[in-house]
Amino acid sequence: MEVKTKGLKLVDILTTIVIAIVFGVIYKLWGPLYSAVGAVGFHLDQFIYGMWFIASSLAYLLIRKPGVALLAEIAASSGELIMGSQWGLEVLIYGFIQGLFAELVFAAFRYRRFDVLVVSLSAVGATIGSLIMDFYKGYIEALAPWNMALFLLARFIGAILIAGVFAVSLAKALEKTGVTQMWRPASKDDYDALNR
Repeated sequence: MEVKTKGLKLVDILTTIVIAIVFGVIYKLWGPLYSAVGAVGFHLDQFIYGMWFIASSLAYLLIRKPGVALLAEIAASSGELIMGSQWGLEVLIYGFIQGLFAELVFAAFRYRRFDVLVVSLSAVGATIGSLIMDFYKGYIEALAPWNMALFLLARFIGAILIAGVFAVSLAKALEKTGVTQMWRPASKDDYDALNR
């Protein structure tokens, strides 16, 4: 019988950091794309904003332990900062808040669910965290009510699609390659949990 530990092991932390470094690079590259899409208007940039939440979702799906979502988001935002983020130090604050709100959703389910609903709810949590920061920084409160509604709708939908549905699909693909068996052997229950 395999003994499962709830705490993070060194391999869990290192794997989370590797995931975060990969997404730190993606986050850095995502910034100019976000700005370019934003120039089109209609808040199209908000549909792709959810990419900045995916490190927490994917790390949680792969490691499945408390603290991983927060650690992944902080590490990914740190990587983005080190590579010269166009937003400077504030990416660390955003990373912390978004990771914390995603982590709170996983904690609410006692770290026992790994399905698309819970991961999508964590994306909603991260979105709420990002919006709190946006209101604090004064980015969006001047929008007209109809424009604010469009802005919020686009960000929430984009987050659910990218950091929820896409993250689960990516986790399934990684599970099928067998790469995740290095730190967590996949069982039938794991696959069933992803399909709920």
